[in-house]
Amino acid sequence: MLGAFMKYRSLRCRVLPLVAIVLVASMLAAASRSPIHVDTPAVSQEAIASIRQSADRVDQLLLHRWTEKGIEPAAIADDSTVLRRIWMSLAGTVPSLEEIRRFESDREPDRLDRWLDALLHDRRSSEYLAKRLARSFIGNEGGQFIVFRRDRFTSWLSEQLHLRTPYDRVVREMVATQGLWTGEPAVNFVTQAAVDGRIDENKLAGRVSRAMLGQRIDCAQCHNHPFASYTQSQFEGLAACFAQARLSPVGVEDDPRRVLTLDIPATSGATSIKADRDSPAMMSSLHRAVAPGVPFGREWMPTEGTSRENLAGWITHPVNRRFERAVANRAWGIAFGRPWHEPVDDLPNPLESPSESDLLDLLGADFRAHHCDYSRLLAVICSTRAFRLASTHPGLESADSVDRIENAWAVFPLTRLLPDQMIGAMVQAGVLETIDRHSHLFTRTVRFFREIDFVREYGDAEEGQGGNQPATIPQALVRMNGKLSRELIGANAFTSSGRISSMSHDDHSRIETVFLVCLTRRPTAAEEEAILPLFTESLGKNRSLAVEDLFWTLTNSPEFCWNH
Repeated sequence: MLGAFMKYRSLRCRVLPLVAIVLVASMLAAASRSPIHVDTPAVSQEAIASIRQSADRVDQLLLHRWTEKGIEPAAIADDSTVLRRIWMSLAGTVPSLEEIRRFESDREPDRLDRWLDALLHDRRSSEYLAKRLARSFIGNEGGQFIVFRRDRFTSWLSEQLHLRTPYDRVVREMVATQGLWTGEPAVNFVTQAAVDGRIDENKLAGRVSRAMLGQRIDCAQCHNHPFASYTQSQFEGLAACFAQARLSPVGVEDDPRRVLTLDIPATSGATSIKADRDSPAMMSSLHRAVAPGVPFGREWMPTEGTSRENLAGWITHPVNRRFERAVANRAWGIAFGRPWHEPVDDLPNPLESPSESDLLDLLGADFRAHHCDYSRLLAVICSTRAFRLASTHPGLESADSVDRIENAWAVFPLTRLLPDQMIGAMVQAGVLETIDRHSHLFTRTVRFFREIDFVREYGDAEEGQGGNQPATIPQALVRMNGKLSRELIGANAFTSSGRISSMSHDDHSRIETVFLVCLTRRPTAAEEEAILPLFTESLGKNRSLAVEDLFWTLTNSPEFCWNH
């Protein structure tokens, strides 16, 4: 199969005018220089020990689950596979060749734990995680022009993650902050729901319930929830918490005189008379005023402050386990590509008391106990045995046992890369040095516009969660024949393919390096035996073409396109 792909790819015509080559070379010259790297942050052995202790509790829970069901878990994956998995889950890219070489030279037994800690201190991680979380908080759609700034919100969220600001404080700022969308970026959580100059309370209530509590309370917007105990009046009370918020020349501000009014017929609430400004005749019509309220845990609701501040305090209240369980479920989904419970925004109600046999209770309590440190929560999840299991299992050969093994988390799930993971992996594989915030401005600018173009063609993912469905035909064609693929694979003095072609001392070294760059592993003996003749025989006269074809083959392979 590898040989067939490479022969097909080699038939493509690649003739560039000399002027274009010179222009591209001059533009890339600055970008080709090695980036400046800061020292790896000091790793606290005490912190790693604490994370390991928390991960061990998760391991015990899962071990009990496997024993109870009579399931033998998969073997532990090799360190290189786990390294790629960590980078893909937490930074949305593959390790660079530069990083792979450094990792291989690290012979200490706890190297994965230390490299995991280092990545979670890296800006690449906070920037990627901010994009993932932003999808949950403000969706993928655009907002009203001028008053909504997605870039400011995502940058602010990235900074909070990097500084390890307690996650509950981050959520409170999103819900309750007043000010201008540029000066107070958290305000963009509210302004994303602005429509024609007014804030949509219903949309914000739905976003809060799904993204912050893992509950579909908004299903009760028009009628009582068909499957849960939530009522329409409860949803209206939640929406009324945002009624004081309004747009003004100084940004979002709260007006205590504002109340949510709805047309009668009323199911609850006080009745009032209000001028109907939508009627040309300015006829009076009956309305009911809806007081701010919450669907459960009313005793957790603060009584002083704006209604949004009170709501923010209620959401993050230490007794509100729905909050911490929702955070833990989404974090598990980011790490594994599949949340512990699906759908991610429709969690079952927690038991009256926390259960040691409930993983979300276990992770949620640990999250609270460590000051709502989101990065630490991810570190705990990525340190578990389940995260470091292989993605292959003898039992998967039997269709009858696939669901049983996968549902028990006895094997690492295979999930298709999200668009931003795909672009991150392709761009990083295209160069040998690490692409990060220390890379040259030109490199980062090119990547930014490449990401925009690629996602526009490839499509984006709702909610930011992976899936187990294969790519569509248009997506496969974008990967195989798109502009980005041609730019990254083409051999020149600055791309991976060009430098590997010219700098490797033999074909064995070329093949091995391409595998490391693309798949974070070396080729098997069988793979090298199949590929080597294509270098020495049919493509032997043009080593650059052979390397390009191998790059094209590997970056279009399932192993590259799926997290495993």
